[in-house]
Amino acid sequence: MPEMPEVQGLVDFLAGRTTGLRITRAMVANIAALKTYDPPIDSLKDTEITGVSRHGKFLDVATTGPHLVFHLAKAGWLRWYDQLPTTIIKPGRTPIALRVALSDGSGFDLTEAGTKKSLAFYVVREASDVPGVARLGPDPLDPSFSSDVLAGMLAGRRTQIKGVLRDQSIIAGIGNAYSDEILHAAKMSPYALASSLTEEDVDRLYAATIATLTDAVAEAAGKPPADLKDAKRRGMQVHGRRGETCPVCGDSVRSVFFADNSLEYCATCQTGGKILADRRLSRLLK
Repeated sequence: MPEMPEVQGLVDFLAGRTTGLRITRAMVANIAALKTYDPPIDSLKDTEITGVSRHGKFLDVATTGPHLVFHLAKAGWLRWYDQLPTTIIKPGRTPIALRVALSDGSGFDLTEAGTKKSLAFYVVREASDVPGVARLGPDPLDPSFSSDVLAGMLAGRRTQIKGVLRDQSIIAGIGNAYSDEILHAAKMSPYALASSLTEEDVDRLYAATIATLTDAVAEAAGKPPADLKDAKRRGMQVHGRRGETCPVCGDSVRSVFFADNSLEYCATCQTGGKILADRRLSRLLK
């Protein structure tokens, strides 16, 4: 799933390529992915793109008319074309959910692999009209996000810290991959209860969050969409690296599997050598 750094990379790319251009067509190939009806999708036609921004993991294409806001979900992506193909899109028989054509002949597709479709796009008057955007917590790279702010969020919250980091209503933009990376950098168990963290723990978690995301955003900067996924994979220390060697201590990276994803961690760095039980309601083995 694209997370904050990759989404920011897409934002920077689109802002540089599309600002000032007109949208000449917006063609829906998967009607289920379009989550709004007012304003209609046709209201994007002949509007000028005035800017591109990010809200958590949502991308916001602002125009002189409505906003086009989209969330790429787990298997979605943006495919850019310097010259948009002229082939006819056949709804229901393509991974394309939306095609946007621009006035200089360029454009992009929103695509989604697999059969479980959850990519979503919205045509709205303001980005805050999208329920997912309205519910977002603070962005961790906003200058106002401090260690004290994080401490206030965690106080009294009897939830595993892995889940807290992924909860978009608490902190915006972090998903499964970067929560693994942040917790590894913070030397913290993914199952530690948020309410149990000491002031020193919170400071360490805050520093790891800022450093991990800042480095990942810098790595994504300037890359075209086709290169962002590989850049993300190369930057991972533990996520997606089960069985490989931890670059910090040399232990093996381990996984815990859930219904539709997994988490990765280093027992030596994060859990005092204890192995996390590989079951849905996992606990540290005694």
